[in-house]
Amino acid sequence: MLIELADLQFTWPRAAQPTLDIPAFTLGRGERVFLHGPSGSGKSTLLSILTGIQVPQRGQVWMLGQNLAVMSGPARDRFRADHIGYVFQQFNLLSYLSVLDNVLLPCQFSKIRRHRAGNPQQQALHLLERLDLTAYLNCTVNALSVGQQQRVALARALIGAPEVLIADEPTSALDVDRRTAFIKLLFECADEQQTAVLLVSHDPQLALQFDRSVDLLRINRGNLELADV
Repeated sequence: MLIELADLQFTWPRAAQPTLDIPAFTLGRGERVFLHGPSGSGKSTLLSILTGIQVPQRGQVWMLGQNLAVMSGPARDRFRADHIGYVFQQFNLLSYLSVLDNVLLPCQFSKIRRHRAGNPQQQALHLLERLDLTAYLNCTVNALSVGQQQRVALARALIGAPEVLIADEPTSALDVDRRTAFIKLLFECADEQQTAVLLVSHDPQLALQFDRSVDLLRINRGNLELADV
């Protein structure tokens, strides 16, 4: 199993009740899982725990045989850089870098990702070609459309073959046709890298495209009235 949560509980400071209280959750290697739930159900909080940004007060967060819940902050940062690709809702691209340099960033921060890429520049060019972005290699990302920036963020997340790609509401700014096309591209590129996908969205219509759909309202026993952060 790639990811396994057990008896997880997380409470934000000064909160009266836990934001997350999850008995169990798993993600298999190469699996495509769709995680959905309304605002306040704890989606973003769960992602912050899966990526090691936050640590639960109780329970275990196993990823690749390592329990993130007992690792130091710097160790979690290194683990995240080495093994997790992340597509942020706002993309978080660096405006002063070119498209190509944005994609190459994970290989600068992680020796493991750099080694897996073999020739990082060659893999970056391949991903950008697959995502129809070859014409924009030397452009700054500010010159791109929202859809193009989204694809740059996907290429950056996938370079160096991370074991899992986590995408937080990556299609929220797209219409139905563009959402479908983006998910198709995401799966094709993830399959090339043998990368598992955990995608979070408010839109339950996307669920049919995934191996498995998980409703956070059903697995989370926490306080659902808390703001989703």
